[in-house]
Amino acid sequence: MPSASSKRGTTGAIRVGIGGWTFEPWRGTFYPDGLAQKRELEYASQHVTSIEINGTYYGSQKPESFARWREETPDGFVFSVKGTRFTTNRRVLAEAGQSIERFFASGVMELKEKLGPINWQLLPTKQFDPADFEAFLKLLPTNVGGRDVRHVVEVRHDSFRVPAFIELLRAYNVATVLTDKESFPEIPDVTAPFVYARLQRSSEKEKTGYTGKALDTWAGRARAWASGGAPDDLDRIAGAEKRPPKSRDVFVYMINGFKPKAPAAAMALIERLAKA
Repeated sequence: MPSASSKRGTTGAIRVGIGGWTFEPWRGTFYPDGLAQKRELEYASQHVTSIEINGTYYGSQKPESFARWREETPDGFVFSVKGTRFTTNRRVLAEAGQSIERFFASGVMELKEKLGPINWQLLPTKQFDPADFEAFLKLLPTNVGGRDVRHVVEVRHDSFRVPAFIELLRAYNVATVLTDKESFPEIPDVTAPFVYARLQRSSEKEKTGYTGKALDTWAGRARAWASGGAPDDLDRIAGAEKRPPKSRDVFVYMINGFKPKAPAAAMALIERLAKA
């Protein structure tokens, strides 16, 4: 398991991973020929340091599945989890309370110490309504069954690129997804004790999905965030944090673009971080 991506000390942990682990084009490219499908998670977790579980967006998983995934992965490994679409794909977010409760009662807490942030993804058509959005933030539990829970929201409408959105997130210690996808709004402001990036521009032409220069850039940004700072090459929407922490955890996921290259991109970024 790569050690550099979870370095601690004066900086937070930097975890780099992929979205899911079941993807046919990875067989014979990322996964060795002949590897049993039931061992793919085990293999993936030895080469990246986090995975975003995205099946939870579409439907409930069994509690025993979460428990098995926890057992199949190394100590220190972390899963982020996509919140259910039944929570976020609605006209009034303030009415999502029961859906959120059902999500946390579905078995996700069986990940225990390996539970990372919950990613609540909004539809591209969902616009920023400050009052409704704050009501939604108030529904997100910070502790479930004695275990702290972290939240991140993924917004996809340009109306969220305003200081009021940033201020609300900071008030509730909720992060926002930073994406590099051109069709989604770029929101680089740090709003929580952790940073969450979903990178979606991997290219079929590049051996590692991203160019070496781009990977160096993201490695530098991850180090800046982990040390409690912020990259100087990203333009904030709102003002800087008033009391930035001395360190923070960072999650970077290679998600889409040319998805077959996602594992290669994640491993290349991990390798660069190991040289720090």
